Amino acid sequence: MLVPVVNQETCIACATCYEVCPAVPKVFEVTDKSNVVNPDACLECGACEENCPTSSIRLV
Repeated sequence: MLVPVVNQETCIACATCYEVCPAVPKVFEVTDKSNVVNPDACLECGACEENCPTSSIRLV
């Protein structure tokens, strides 16, 4: 099972990952940085990784 991992050093909290994530409930929560809060909900679609403007998300 792949899950998104956020590089906290490069994340700019733009919320793109939250916006493009089709999962319900959402995999991400964005506060001062993006955080993976529901990894089991991940659909492994890669939308978060593809759309992150800082390449801070990887599915591993």
